[in-house]
Amino acid sequence: MTSKAKAFLRDHWQLLLLVALVFAFWRTPVLLPLRLLTVFFHESAHAAATILTGGTVVEFAINANESGHVHSRGGSRFITLSAGYLGSLLIGAALFLLAVRTNWDRWSLGTLGAIIACITLLYVRSLFALAFGFGTAAALLAVAYWLRPSFSDFLLRLIGATSLIYVPYDIFADTIRGAAARSDARMLAEEFGGATVLWGALWLAISLWCIFLVFRYALRSPSNIALTK
Repeated sequence: MTSKAKAFLRDHWQLLLLVALVFAFWRTPVLLPLRLLTVFFHESAHAAATILTGGTVVEFAINANESGHVHSRGGSRFITLSAGYLGSLLIGAALFLLAVRTNWDRWSLGTLGAIIACITLLYVRSLFALAFGFGTAAALLAVAYWLRPSFSDFLLRLIGATSLIYVPYDIFADTIRGAAARSDARMLAEEFGGATVLWGALWLAISLWCIFLVFRYALRSPSNIALTK
C-alpha cells in the first residue's frame, strides 16, 4: 500500500467503515428506521415541490413496508413527480456535508427533527406515519439537546449516507428493474412522454454524479470525528 493510500485510510477510516456497514446491513431490520426515514424524505420532497409550485398537499403517508405516497391538488406535475428521488438525494447530500464539513451538528440535527415534526403535524394522518414522524423527531431532538456534538455528527453522517445510497438503489429497483411498477417515472412517462426506463436512467445518472461530487468534496480534508468532540 502506498503512503498516499495509507494517509487516505488514516484520514477517512470512520467514513469508509460507515459506508461499508450501511451496504452490509442494507436489507436487514437494523437499518429499517433509516430506510423509512429516506422514504419520508422522498415524500417530503414531493410535498415541498407541490407547495412551491402552487399546489396543495391532500395526504402524506409512509408505510411499514417502505412504501409511501403524497396526494396533491394543483402544482407543476413535472416538477412534483421529478422531486421525489432528486429531492431526497439533495436532502441526504446536505445532511452528509453539514456533518462532514461544518461544526453545526447539533443545530442541523435539531432543525431536522423540528422539520420532521412540523411535516408530521401538518400533513400526516395515518397512525403508523404519525408514530414514526413524531418518534423520529423526538429522538433527533433528544440527541441534539442531551448528547455530545459527536453523536449528532455521527447521526447526521449515518442519515445522510443512507439517504444517498438509497436513492440510486430505489431508482433502479422502481424504474429500470421494475419498469412496470406504478412509480414516479412511470407516471412522468404517461403524462409527458418518453419511457419509464428513460426517465429512470436519467435520474440514476444524475444521482450517481451527485454522489460522486458529494464524496469528492467531503474527502478533500480529514473527515474523522474527534473522539473528544
